Amino acid sequence: MGKYNELAKKIIENIGGKENINSLTHCVTRLRFKLKDENKANDDVLKNMDEVVTVMKSGGQYQVVIGNHVPQVYDDINSLIDMDQHEADQEDKQKPEKLLDKAIDVISGIFQPILGFLAACGMIKGFNVLFTTLGFYSESSGGAMVLEAIGDAMFTFLPLLLGYTAAKRFGLKKPLLGVIVGAIMCYPGIQNSAISVGKDAMYTLFQGTMFETPIYIDFFGIPIITMDYTGTVIPVILVVYFASKCEKIFNKIIPDLFKFFFVPMLTLLVALPIAFLLIGPLATFGSTAISEFVLSVRDLSPLIAGAVVGLTWQILVIFGMHWGFIPVYINNVQTLGYDNIMMPFFACTFATAGVILALFFKTKDKKVKEMTLPNFITSIFGVTEPAIYSVLLPLKKPFIISCISGGIGGAFYGYFNLRKFILGGMGIFELPAMIEPDGAMGNLVIAVLGMIISMTVAFVLTMLFYKEKAVVSEEMNEIQAVDMNEEKNNRLAKENIGSPIKGEAIPLSDVTDAAFASGVLGNGAAIIPVEGVVVAPVDGEITTLFPSLHAVGITSVNGVEILIHVGLDTVQLEGKGFTAHVKQGDKVKKGQKLLDFNMEKIEKAGYSIVTPVVVTNTAEFLEVAETKESNVDRGTNLITVIF
Repeated sequence: MGKYNELAKKIIENIGGKENINSLTHCVTRLRFKLKDENKANDDVLKNMDEVVTVMKSGGQYQVVIGNHVPQVYDDINSLIDMDQHEADQEDKQKPEKLLDKAIDVISGIFQPILGFLAACGMIKGFNVLFTTLGFYSESSGGAMVLEAIGDAMFTFLPLLLGYTAAKRFGLKKPLLGVIVGAIMCYPGIQNSAISVGKDAMYTLFQGTMFETPIYIDFFGIPIITMDYTGTVIPVILVVYFASKCEKIFNKIIPDLFKFFFVPMLTLLVALPIAFLLIGPLATFGSTAISEFVLSVRDLSPLIAGAVVGLTWQILVIFGMHWGFIPVYINNVQTLGYDNIMMPFFACTFATAGVILALFFKTKDKKVKEMTLPNFITSIFGVTEPAIYSVLLPLKKPFIISCISGGIGGAFYGYFNLRKFILGGMGIFELPAMIEPDGAMGNLVIAVLGMIISMTVAFVLTMLFYKEKAVVSEEMNEIQAVDMNEEKNNRLAKENIGSPIKGEAIPLSDVTDAAFASGVLGNGAAIIPVEGVVVAPVDGEITTLFPSLHAVGITSVNGVEILIHVGLDTVQLEGKGFTAHVKQGDKVKKGQKLLDFNMEKIEKAGYSIVTPVVVTNTAEFLEVAETKESNVDRGTNLITVIF
């Protein structure tokens, strides 16, 4: 019977029993289960166990983060479940991957570095709308314009910011190339080619069909179907992903002497034209097809058409496919005197607010809670982007609940024929535009009732069905740190931890893996490597060398325990692309080569090469501080430990 037998039993019991396990593997710090039904797992019980750091769900895996003693826990669990691993793996291979989960994880990771700024700008934008509506100052005043610029610029030029964070996520060697990609997509000549070129359409594609499109510019004879990329999310992420693949190809074939300017030049020349020739048409034709579909459904059932708009609006905005409704909306108001086709989207604003309000009462995560009130206020004012990107989308289920609630509210608006008679306004400030021209208030009553229904449904569904994911108690970490530090008060020294890899140093908080980003595995930094060599960061002993060779643990002569984790989820490569030059128990000197890894092979397999370097016994020291330098060489000071 192993040392961790009791813990193993509790874990098996709370993941739904051994019959719920398809397969089990482990890496340096966590157990990686693939479960038949994740809903059978009791997240709350697991995360509150003293021996469990946290629980994570990612890439189809149910991950229980244990810490450095995970191999012993794994052995004890394996002895209890008595599973034929080969059969389990074969069964699991037949289980479809959750592509939506992976996509949301990628998007959430790309948004993570800018979440605070989104909330801040959203608040400024919302209050500016409030104050101009209340008449504190004129909408056309210079003050209003400046505040509008401060609040709205981030949302308008969102592709620039996402271009940078996506470049880091997809491993572009020059992340600023992602910013340039975003800037090109927001270039005025691309956004509105008809106006910027200042001439009539050259010709019309697909004349007489729903996809009839006037062409104003072409790319050496190939027609460009333009769309407005400002404020969109998915298009720039797709383009940067494609650009990252182009960059890798050109880095491989361009001689070193010419890489400095030829690689980015060729990457842009290949990636952007293809992006404009493919993404623009796909988004434009997709939005046209959806708007035409809604129009045809409305002829049969306004209720169903309203539900479709309310259910899908936020998704369409993320993909930039909502623009197909805008011409219909404007044309209806100008010709009919009102619009009732696009208006069910109004429910989404208040569905979002309802979910955010429920999260304020339900969440125990301090970071989520501190974002809820600002995002609730801005949502009421019609600015929902901060709430969607900083809270709803990363948490997944609240985003789904907001879409469902928007669909219910949209169905109500469709059935009762909600109309808007004047263009403009956002959130609650759209209500005056819903008063009928003859002064009748019936349409306004429908608008207010729909707001109440959307918010109430969203609030109730969130309270009933949202289950808080694992949150590590910050208070407990602080208490433990204080207890440990009191024992260290009588001595004060420091140790410099060198960088084990040459590359770009980034904060741990920028890492897309939540266990590293949250700091629960220890403080430190992460590196985006530029070469596949790992060296010893200190003099010490190799205390852990994982069989898959993707991670190595070293304890310095002063007792600092350091984990170097090459890439994210690279344990699944099972050692392919890695070569070890040391073994567990070896004494090493700072700068001595520990590992080689093939960056191209790792990335080609679909894994990130971002390498966290953490001090796993952080709590034993007064302070663990990362470097402020962005570029580090092997041996350059990366982390300073005070003790």
